[in-house]
Amino acid sequence: MTQTGRAMLLGFAALAMPDAATAQPRPALAQTPPGFYAAAGIGVNQPQSADVTSSGAIQPIAGGRGTARFEPMAMGVVALGYGFGNGIRVELEGSLRANAVDRASAGPGIAPVTSSQGQLWNWGLMANALVDVDLGAEWIQPYFGVGLGYVWSEVKDFRVASAGQRLAVDGTEGSLAYQAIAGAAFPISAVPGLSATAEYRFLGTMEQDFAANLFTTGRRRTAPTAGRVEVSPYHHAVLFGLRYSLGSTGEPAPAAPQMAFAPPPIAAPPPIAAAPAPLTRSFIIYFGLNSASLTARARQIVAEAAQAAQSGSAVIEVGGHTDTVGSATANMRLSRRRAEAVATELRRRGVSRDSIAITAHGQTQLAVATRNGVQEPRNRRVEIVVR
Repeated sequence: MTQTGRAMLLGFAALAMPDAATAQPRPALAQTPPGFYAAAGIGVNQPQSADVTSSGAIQPIAGGRGTARFEPMAMGVVALGYGFGNGIRVELEGSLRANAVDRASAGPGIAPVTSSQGQLWNWGLMANALVDVDLGAEWIQPYFGVGLGYVWSEVKDFRVASAGQRLAVDGTEGSLAYQAIAGAAFPISAVPGLSATAEYRFLGTMEQDFAANLFTTGRRRTAPTAGRVEVSPYHHAVLFGLRYSLGSTGEPAPAAPQMAFAPPPIAAPPPIAAAPAPLTRSFIIYFGLNSASLTARARQIVAEAAQAAQSGSAVIEVGGHTDTVGSATANMRLSRRRAEAVATELRRRGVSRDSIAITAHGQTQLAVATRNGVQEPRNRRVEIVVR
């Protein structure tokens, strides 16, 4: 290559690199990025019908099991969690459930039932482990998980009355609890790190029994008979909420690009000037964490690349890259989605499909060397080379 040709090539590279340096789009969304997050949800809880099992001195009088049915009512959940960046999250959750008794019985000895009432309150503290499922879609991210913890249950003013007797149950008991969770997050592109959530939860507790008294309400009243009553329903809930990543999801300014070529050594001009090498321009587009979406600024950069490729003989190389957050397999898929998103925008701008070559590099060609699991915005990119 002649000295004149090299100088021209350096000049075009210098023109292209400032544009690439400004291609720092804010991520359109950030799905479960590594770091801490906070979540909250409200919804409806429906306990299953529960057996009302008497024990102690009132068991012979009640003569068997009754049932309790509950009304669906509101519940709330708050959680603080940590995402590891590989699809696995852990969180500590607090919850509150409150349900009123719809109708109840206490066994054939207290029948026919003339009235029933009561409330069941549950306060829970659970530790959950969850797994996010990558469907390759930007707008939804399913997840599922399990939890183990402790629940305090309070039975308030539980009363079952017949013509001559009334069973009264009050008290608070605690027990181990377990739960299953299935849901989906819907990232909100306007607020990086924020997602809406919708989920189903199943909660169960170990056996709980409460202090009870059986009263005679007829003319021949006697002292109340003391005993215990077990009421342990399973719970089903549907919740809607928000989850926000407390880590940074913005794109810091990447370091100033380095010159692709060292200054050529001074050499005597050849006797015959060779033809200048084909001109090459480079463009770089940056992406948000786990995102393959193009922002308005990114589309401007693609438009500039398309303008530079107006020559019918131009060849456009589109290479997708990721940082080291997540598995190598998932990152390879993500880098291809990024490259294909850019190629689609190039074709929309009038570039021929046959002139575009797409490659996916995943995390194999880092612009900035990092260890595994490190968020590096300068590695989350697509490079466009127009030859």
